[in-house]
Amino acid sequence: MKQFDYFAPTEIFFGVGRIAEIGEITAQYGKKALLVTGSGRSERSELYDRVGKYLNEAGVSCVHYAEVTPNPTTDIVTEAAGIAVSEGVDVVVGLGGGSAIDTAKAVAVEAVHSGTAWDYNCHTCGPTKKTLPIIAVGTTAGTGSQTTPCAVITKTSECDKSAIWHRNIFPRAAVIDPELTLSMPKQVTAQTGFDAFCHNFEAYLSKNTNVFVECMALEAMRIIVEYLPKVLQDGDDLEARSQMAWADTLGGLTNASAGVTLPHGLGMQIGGHCPHVTHGQSLAVFYPAFTRYTCTSAEHKFAVVGRIFDSSLDKEPDESAAWKCCESIDAFLKKIGLWIDFRGLNVTKEDIRAIADCGQVLGDYANNPRVATIPEMYDLLLSCYERE
Repeated sequence: MKQFDYFAPTEIFFGVGRIAEIGEITAQYGKKALLVTGSGRSERSELYDRVGKYLNEAGVSCVHYAEVTPNPTTDIVTEAAGIAVSEGVDVVVGLGGGSAIDTAKAVAVEAVHSGTAWDYNCHTCGPTKKTLPIIAVGTTAGTGSQTTPCAVITKTSECDKSAIWHRNIFPRAAVIDPELTLSMPKQVTAQTGFDAFCHNFEAYLSKNTNVFVECMALEAMRIIVEYLPKVLQDGDDLEARSQMAWADTLGGLTNASAGVTLPHGLGMQIGGHCPHVTHGQSLAVFYPAFTRYTCTSAEHKFAVVGRIFDSSLDKEPDESAAWKCCESIDAFLKKIGLWIDFRGLNVTKEDIRAIADCGQVLGDYANNPRVATIPEMYDLLLSCYERE
């Protein structure tokens, strides 16, 4: 086996009902928290109030920032960081999906550093240890942000979606309570669930992978293939929700070590240029092209994943099992309602040209078993414009 390092310092509190411990957990890191969430006018307002109550009961005063939107922007981060500074908070709690948790991470950076969070993105040396402690509470099962050193933000003035990637923004603690995902709409469940699959599949394929990551990724993919359709069929199935929350957590842990590959690199550009497209949609629309482009460069691994989808492939050679893996992922996308194309997402061919031209801005593409050129990226993306 090749040498590898693994670092994942986040303390994980997993299980139904664990949200009740958020006050005690947060109190270990500070006495005044900025609670970062989506809109306080949403159906989750009762949860936000409950978390605020738990914090107060543990002796942690709470300031609530409730303006996070999907594909959070640098403007949102700066606004929230200004509140953190003026209120003198010493810990940041991100409560929600990836957008809320990523915003919380970026706020924890900007509140104690000069400039803005953008000045500490993955093209720089990153933030220092001055970064405020971060507590992550996930309410979706897909982004994995609760266990990663990554915060994705968009600079709208430049149509640029990038990320801070640094060990100093690992959450100190992650509360993963599957009960919080019960109210997640079906469409969000599908999109975040497929994102979790992609995190694990791409970490498994990544040039930076290792045996530890591979074990976690394979287990997570087995769970998702079995339980994502179940939870879409019955959103109140708490066992299925729990399994998806665990697979999501594994996806964060695999991503934190091995990173992701071509689809996530291009998916970030899709979101930057077309912010109306969700992250899960950006992955789903590109995956049929990605799998066929990459398959022959990672034949054995594609075969292994193909056999997760279809155990009858155990008797077939890797070559045929690998190609059938591509077909199985297509079928899975159809099953979960994500067989989509760019035309249906209102992404134009001009947008596709601009997205491809920025395809190597982030280094994820270089982790892919087969490294794509800009012209190849354009052709792959264009092939996703319209499908039957």
